[in-house]
Amino acid sequence: MSTATAGDVLVQLNNVSKVYKKGKEAVSVLSRLNLDIKQGDFLALMGPSGSGKTTLLNLLGGLDSPTTGELVIAGQRIDKFTAGQLTKWRARHVGFIFQFYNLMPVLTAERNVELPLLLTNLSRKQRMKSVAAALELVGLSERAKHYPSELSGGQEQRVAIARAIVSDPDLLLCDEPTGDLDRATADEILLLMQQLNLAHKKTIIMVTHDPRAADHAQQTLHLDKGALVTGA
Repeated sequence: MSTATAGDVLVQLNNVSKVYKKGKEAVSVLSRLNLDIKQGDFLALMGPSGSGKTTLLNLLGGLDSPTTGELVIAGQRIDKFTAGQLTKWRARHVGFIFQFYNLMPVLTAERNVELPLLLTNLSRKQRMKSVAAALELVGLSERAKHYPSELSGGQEQRVAIARAIVSDPDLLLCDEPTGDLDRATADEILLLMQQLNLAHKKTIIMVTHDPRAADHAQQTLHLDKGALVTGA
């Protein structure tokens, strides 16, 4: 776990660029980004489709590597990690929340939440204790034995959030976490995320197209053609 405290810089991007090869053509997605994100920040990322939001999220989560530049998280140069090192690092330090939940339909809520812990050395008893705490935090203790098909969309997303936080990660990365929810349910999920940020000091980076969702963040940044612009 990171020893960073609130106010310390958790994430640093130094001249980070990402270029993909499309045949013989080089496609620049992100261009020389410089950004510091402090421990305990709640940051919204907005911008048109194709502006590089998801690419940036993937870099921060160790799912992809920058073409050039330095990417430092909790004092570690993750751009220098091997694929194996990134897998172990992600399991311990990053929680992902997606638009479509990505739950395993054949597993109960508690089994879905347990999945990230299977990559750790925790005993079965320790894993289930952490799972119970995560489900309680998102208000779904009574649904632990239910399957995704027996849950509403909002409940499925709460299970997904519990799965993201069960390993007590430094960083929560959210890709359109309310994009598949009605307004009232979306607001409930956003309030839960605010609680995780304010009461539990989780650092959250959320990609969204929804200005009302972005209003729940402490700061909004806009990506335009791979360049960052600070929102008003």
